[in-house]
Amino acid sequence: MIKNRLKRLWADGVPTFNSWLTIPSAFSAEIMAEQGFDSLTLDLQHGVLHYDTAVPMLQAMRASGVVPLARVPWREPGIIMKMLDAGVYGVICPMVNSRAEAEEFVSYMRYPPLGTRSFGPTRAAISGGAGYAAEANGEVLAIAMIETAPAMRNLEEIVTTPGLDGVYIGPADLTLGITEGRLGPGFDREEPEVVEAIQTILAAAKGAGIRSGLHCGSPEYGAKAVGWGFNFVTVSGDGRYLAAGAGAARERIAGLTGRDGGKSREQSY
Repeated sequence: MIKNRLKRLWADGVPTFNSWLTIPSAFSAEIMAEQGFDSLTLDLQHGVLHYDTAVPMLQAMRASGVVPLARVPWREPGIIMKMLDAGVYGVICPMVNSRAEAEEFVSYMRYPPLGTRSFGPTRAAISGGAGYAAEANGEVLAIAMIETAPAMRNLEEIVTTPGLDGVYIGPADLTLGITEGRLGPGFDREEPEVVEAIQTILAAAKGAGIRSGLHCGSPEYGAKAVGWGFNFVTVSGDGRYLAAGAGAARERIAGLTGRDGGKSREQSY
């Protein structure tokens, strides 16, 4: 089986850079895969993706050698196992709030006797290479999202779940959860109480000997996260890159030509 490059880099103490795919397009996935990220995550939770659009995206990404991951919509065995069968090398699972939920998630990721994953790696047996069935348990990554007040209360129990490879912080939901909505959602948090929660999760993961990841909105905050000790940082994603690049180009040409207007204009054709 083709080895999981993320595991090797982490074992060598090298932080890895990830980005998010939310656009249901094999072509945009192929473009993103050629930009040098260590991994790309297909977002089936909040992205405009479904299984039938995710598979062509995985196929388009394969030539680049980027490690394919997926964030599933929920802790549901059908979609977790189906994405593994499609060839992803790791699953990020949202809203893991307890040790029992973490154990359940991990069980869906592993073939017996380590778990309850059903056998049928339709595409993974091809894209993952020879030996997939025998080696997949040791190569695929089970990563639980810590993003709620209950998850913070149960943090030590979650991070010590056998078979869990890492935790991943969604700062928007985490902020909403721990402040009961007092602070709005968003990335790149600077509020002391949110930063404290982020660093508490990081310390708990390190103490348990597992990896930690953080979703970041900018390269600058991603670099800060690496400095804190995160193993895995996400730097924005395809939709935001498209909007930012297109918006910057439009503003630039408007400035060069002296034309006002743009985002605030009334819709017309």
